[in-house]
Amino acid sequence: MTATPLAQEGSERTLFGHPIGLANLFGVELWERFSFYGMLTILGYYLYYSTTEGGLDMPKATATGIVGAYGGLVYLSTVLGGWLADRVLGMERTVFYGGVVVMAGHIALAVIPDLAGVAVGLVLVALGSGALKANASSLLGTLYSKGDARADGGFTLFYLGINLGAFAGPLITGLLQSHVGFHYGFGAAAIGMALGLAQYVIFRRNLGTHGREVPNPLPRTAIARTLAAVAAFVAVVVIAWATGLLTLDNLPDVTTGAIAVASIAYFVIMLTSAKVEGIEKVRVRAYIPLFVANAVFWSLFQQIFTVLAVYSDERINWDVFGWTAPSNWIGSMEPVWIIALSPLFAIMWTRLGNRAPSTPRKFALGVIGMGAAFMLFALFSGTEGKNVPILFVFVVLGAFAVSELMLSPIGLSVTTKLAPNAFRAQMMALYFFSVGIGTSMSGVLSKYYDPSHELAYFGLTGLIAIAVGILVWFISPRISRLMEGVH
Repeated sequence: MTATPLAQEGSERTLFGHPIGLANLFGVELWERFSFYGMLTILGYYLYYSTTEGGLDMPKATATGIVGAYGGLVYLSTVLGGWLADRVLGMERTVFYGGVVVMAGHIALAVIPDLAGVAVGLVLVALGSGALKANASSLLGTLYSKGDARADGGFTLFYLGINLGAFAGPLITGLLQSHVGFHYGFGAAAIGMALGLAQYVIFRRNLGTHGREVPNPLPRTAIARTLAAVAAFVAVVVIAWATGLLTLDNLPDVTTGAIAVASIAYFVIMLTSAKVEGIEKVRVRAYIPLFVANAVFWSLFQQIFTVLAVYSDERINWDVFGWTAPSNWIGSMEPVWIIALSPLFAIMWTRLGNRAPSTPRKFALGVIGMGAAFMLFALFSGTEGKNVPILFVFVVLGAFAVSELMLSPIGLSVTTKLAPNAFRAQMMALYFFSVGIGTSMSGVLSKYYDPSHELAYFGLTGLIAIAVGILVWFISPRISRLMEGVH
């Protein structure tokens, strides 16, 4: 983000015409995504590479399933982050403490060997990322009033920060993994999160009083009951693991089911709560088809880290003007497009204002575009070996990026607009549940990928996504009416 003089709009300090607090949240999210995607891009390889290559020598399908399930668990943990913000800490402090836990998780991955390091590190990163992600996005939403036309543009700029981190992280961790080993890559992710925390503390004052309030404080009488519920949940997980009900092989399936059940429970709670007004309940109902469309989108997109990670290693020709780039750079290519296109989309949405396509129509276009882009990989079905040109993949991932910009930053923005006042942070957690379902589904679907069946795999999954997008397009007028004035 280039520097620009601060402007005054009334009593509000602004940057690029947006609230000054956007800059701080932009920075902390950039470094969190640097650490997250830097680690995630090399995680699958760490799990299935042989021990002589520095890996843990797991079966490939199990490794990609774990990556998908882990991503889903990150988003599942946003419910804890949202609950902490709404009931205990407030959004602003939850963002800070979430970053501390993320950093501890990356340190564990860097210094603890074998599966023990994976277990401790991934649990900590999942919990910390869940706390930070849901609340950074919700905190940004509080900087804009519900009718502020700048909000979509602000979230698109915020999304630029996400993708600057997503671009740089895999480049650095990938080079370190290739030249000095996996644990150095994990260590770089820890350093990135430390830098994000430092800048957040230095510029914390730019957020003012936003996010300091605890909207629904937990009564002292409920503390013991809450701790007992947490202990019971941990006990259930331990028993399921000890008895073989939960295994590494079925982890993505269990994760997908758990997030789906939790999502349904959240919708029921918000639609029946006495703290949610009638008009707010109507808006929550409007959110349901957007939730489903978002999950379908991410079930394809997040295969960059499951199926397409293997595809990158086995099918893509990474020769670039005579130099062979690391296959683990697959995670950095799509963010290049996001970085280039985000400012253009931000300007476009800001200038169009209420003349832009409605949110449901944007969602529909994003899902249709994602399905069509995914189907393009079927063009090289029937071929063998590393003969898929890197330029072709780069262009396809450009189509991923356009689809993502039609849906993802808009999804963050509309979630804050449709959120009931009593469930603001937890509504953002519900948005990330839809991402979590899609992410864990990317692990479930990865079990069905085989180079000999690429036409069926890429063709069918792409067609299903297109069908869902077309359905959302046709019901979008009804969704818009239920949104009660939210464009």
